Amino acid sequence: MGASWGLLVPGWRSGENRSMARDGVAALASYRPRIGSGGHEQPMNNVLVVDDHPETRGWLAQVVRAAFPAARILPAPTLAQARQHVGRERFDLALVDLGLPDGSGCSLIEEVSRRSQETYLVVTTIFDDDQHLFRALEAGASGYLLKDEPEEQLVERLQGILRGNPPLAPGIARRILRHFHDRPRGGRRNARQSSGRAGLLSERETEVLSLLAKGLNRTDVARVLDITPNTAAGHVKSIYRKLNVSGRAEATLEAVQMGIVEPPG
Repeated sequence: MGASWGLLVPGWRSGENRSMARDGVAALASYRPRIGSGGHEQPMNNVLVVDDHPETRGWLAQVVRAAFPAARILPAPTLAQARQHVGRERFDLALVDLGLPDGSGCSLIEEVSRRSQETYLVVTTIFDDDQHLFRALEAGASGYLLKDEPEEQLVERLQGILRGNPPLAPGIARRILRHFHDRPRGGRRNARQSSGRAGLLSERETEVLSLLAKGLNRTDVARVLDITPNTAAGHVKSIYRKLNVSGRAEATLEAVQMGIVEPPG
């Protein structure tokens, strides 16, 4: 299923779907309350797992326990039961399936987003098409994972939340960027440059941002630039502060918009 990430669903080039893409990107890029520059501001003590298949629900609970051993996990097979849980208590993290027997998981995501900014909402689904992706982001999801990913990768992506990295399946960030840049590029890039936004960064910070946008982690950045990991971490923190972003996905968007790197083809 992962191999189909680069394919577009029929009708994606319609104005409605381009609008959905922009709304989805805006939802991801504007999301800041739960992720500071140092990562999630609180431990994942209370986790909701919403999935109608018992085996999958149990497997996702296993993934959560591996990522956050101290977490208390509440399962919910339906929207109705999930809403009951949400009505009674607050959750630090919610894994939400989209295809539920009594409705779409996007409905729950929207409701929880309005109710509390404390819950980190991650879609866990088999749907790997753009319409589901951008609808979920528009609803308020802060991550999008596929159930066919290896367990160890899902664990790593969930743990990345604490480091400020939105949990995204492979190819998701690239597709967000690609569709965000479906509009003509020149005017937007010139507007960014004319605002002096790129000038906020030092030459070294620009180098670091370029490498981050290409997928390198902080350790790799340190090795490539022959600096210490602590120095690399300091540059990343400064970049996030100057650009007012909270993670790699947002920083990559900024790098593309400022012309530091080209959007993925």
